[in-house]
Amino acid sequence: MTLYFTLVFLLLVAEMALFMLLIIPLPFTIRRKMFTFISESPLVAKAQHILKITFIFILILFIDSVNRVYRVQQELAAATENSSAGGRAAVMGHERLEVQARKFYSQRNMYLCGFTLFLSLILNRTYIMILETLRLEEKVKQYEGTEKNTKEAEKLAVAGEPGEIARLKRELARKDQDLKTLKEQASGLHREYDSLSEQYAKDTQQDGTPKKGR
Repeated sequence: MTLYFTLVFLLLVAEMALFMLLIIPLPFTIRRKMFTFISESPLVAKAQHILKITFIFILILFIDSVNRVYRVQQELAAATENSSAGGRAAVMGHERLEVQARKFYSQRNMYLCGFTLFLSLILNRTYIMILETLRLEEKVKQYEGTEKNTKEAEKLAVAGEPGEIARLKRELARKDQDLKTLKEQASGLHREYDSLSEQYAKDTQQDGTPKKGR
């Protein structure tokens, strides 16, 4: 198995482990903290972008594997049609084994990439469903008056895609910085306006009449 297909296999194993972690019955508080961490962590947001690029390459490998399987099947069919008796049959039998081996490797790579892509879609959908379930449980606890940790409840209410809260925090920080810059500029303009007003008042008092522009 080549290096990139080995990496695809390792990613498939990681997806299986993550899927098992999501479906394991955990207490509500632990599961809430886990999903809140996933939504807030900037590392998860960066990993999500890297995984999106990785899945694009896996999709390309999947398409290439399907193409290879199709070509090997055509070669196998052609070898079967052209086979003859005697020594030629022995040669074709050896060639047939080689073609079948290449077909096996191509099918293995196709299934490996296909299951990795399919499991990524399942993980995304499972994450969204569990998050919606946690929000509904949170609302039920609030209606019943049994929920005490309102801060964690607010974090869960705004949680969305992995790293979404971290991304929103960065956008909010940038907006706060822009607002601070605008306030400083407005304060500078206000001071300049006061300075010009005082200078104009002094000139008016000295001359007795306002100065006219030339």
